[in-house]
Amino acid sequence: MGDVGYTRDEVRRARYAVAAVFAVHGAVTGSFATRVPWIQDHASLSAGQLGFALAFTAFGASCAMPLAGRISHRFGSRTALRGLLALWTLSLVLPSLAPNLYTLCLAMFTFGASAGMADVAMNALGVEVERLLGKSIMSGLHGMWSAGALIGSAAGTLAAHLGSDARLHFAPAATVLTLLGLLACTWVLDLQPAADEEPPPRFALPPRSALLIGAVGFCAVFAEGASLDWSAVFLRDRLDTSAGLAAASTTGFMLTMAVARIAGDAVVNRFGAVRTVRAGGVLAGLGGLLVVVAGHPAVAMAGFALTGLGIAVVVPLCFAAAGHAGPNPSQAIAGVATITYTSGLIAPSLIGGVAQATSLVVSFCVVTALACGLAVFAGVLRTAGGGGRTQVSPQAAAVPDPRP
Repeated sequence: MGDVGYTRDEVRRARYAVAAVFAVHGAVTGSFATRVPWIQDHASLSAGQLGFALAFTAFGASCAMPLAGRISHRFGSRTALRGLLALWTLSLVLPSLAPNLYTLCLAMFTFGASAGMADVAMNALGVEVERLLGKSIMSGLHGMWSAGALIGSAAGTLAAHLGSDARLHFAPAATVLTLLGLLACTWVLDLQPAADEEPPPRFALPPRSALLIGAVGFCAVFAEGASLDWSAVFLRDRLDTSAGLAAASTTGFMLTMAVARIAGDAVVNRFGAVRTVRAGGVLAGLGGLLVVVAGHPAVAMAGFALTGLGIAVVVPLCFAAAGHAGPNPSQAIAGVATITYTSGLIAPSLIGGVAQATSLVVSFCVVTALACGLAVFAGVLRTAGGGGRTQVSPQAAAVPDPRP
């Protein structure tokens, strides 16, 4: 690595720029989620066909994420992120153009692949900025993703309420988000490989450390996916609430996670990643227990809110720990991301399968057990730099730069 340094101002600007990138990435997801019913009607799909098509999102992401490291090595981190983020924002229009199941599956595969590659690239840059600052910022970055998703969701809800054609909604949204993403990428770090550095493989199994860290992320994302997709159904079917109150539970869960992520860095910097995740596992387990025993909607809603609070910072800390765990952050982050994406894919269907065979209460017993697993296995996040508590000397005029 070279001896050229970034100034503190450059690193701070890079932090805000990466935060903006996270928000843009989240806004695409939020925009898409609100128009899924329109896409289903436009392609004339049954519920089962829609679920099959949506599964291609995670499939595409899992296939493409390992490529992100090689693209960053080839073009440098800034150019790679600029291209991958633009690919992601522009791909928003593809699902709305699909007239049938087959074209929607292809659109969702491309949508997921571009999402996954941009995800890995921006998390790798976030980890590098965190290392240079010497304090935890990953939770706040993921909080910005959640904030962007909420903004995109709000705009999409308005468009749906007005009866707007999703093609007319997605085209200007994709244009605006692409321009915002390109602008934000102007100030991210431009990391370049050393002249003698070997390019990462196109495809490679994640290192063992990433598998262990990914297992912790799996537990958190499973609880997140189950709560997001099934909390409203639980309140409606189990506790006989109105549709509006049931939907409010899901919105409250999302808001809890967003606020907790934005505020989470202060907790991580004070107590470290391991203790934060252990405490989060206890809170999420308690939340799951409240859901299981709930006899009143308020108790269940409090349980879902506690679950969101407990798991909010886990995935950001898993990405941070993976990035600090070895010599190739992108490869390790891609490994963790693949595991968490898989968890997000199987959680809703597994919850539904268990509920079909037994009941939703039993399904959330599974969620509670996995949430408690966070407290048990949090120790795998104890990696160099993963706790987010190392401080940089205030006298330093510049911080080390990995550029040649």
